[in-house]
Amino acid sequence: MRLRLPKVYPILDSSTIPAGPEREVFLDRLGKALADAGVELLEYRNKPGSDADVYTDARVLRAAMPDTKLVMDDRVDVALAAGFNGVHVDLGDLPVEVARKLMGPGALIGTSAGAEGVSTIADYVAFGPVFPTTTKQTPLQPIGIEGVRRFRVAAGPDVVLVAAAGITLETAPHILSAGADAVAVSAAIFRAVDPATEFRRWLKQLG
Repeated sequence: MRLRLPKVYPILDSSTIPAGPEREVFLDRLGKALADAGVELLEYRNKPGSDADVYTDARVLRAAMPDTKLVMDDRVDVALAAGFNGVHVDLGDLPVEVARKLMGPGALIGTSAGAEGVSTIADYVAFGPVFPTTTKQTPLQPIGIEGVRRFRVAAGPDVVLVAAAGITLETAPHILSAGADAVAVSAAIFRAVDPATEFRRWLKQLG
């Protein structure tokens, strides 16, 4: 059966989390607020963090969001240790099939579209940047709405596609109409004054 993703899910990037002794308190409050706001799926991304730091953050999020599907970016071992539901792996990480073997058959495994094409092994494939982004370093040029349409045609109807990078509440409906199954959003939610309230706005508009 084809995977159903929520039309919008947040990517919590470590650049939007304050450092220091209040970090765990902040994450606990944020996680609980997002869960109350209706977040079904959340990806946690911490590229520069040590395994220990990522694990600490992940455990706080897991405890704060017990009923939310949590996906770890890159770190399969930390995802397993923290009890996450899945992992997102890219070029340079463990291969999709290895991540699946380690995480188990029920885990959510995502990857990104690369030069070799669109994976049909992963549960979903992320692609972008749709628009310029400030939360993730990438050498790729933005593809725009027309690029979303091209990805849908190239991937075929059975591949679950997630559009990412630079997406706003104004552009998200157009991206979904162009063929994306979901949009993954970071800065537009987590750089808002109240991320949970902002997510509710997205949920109300996108359904």
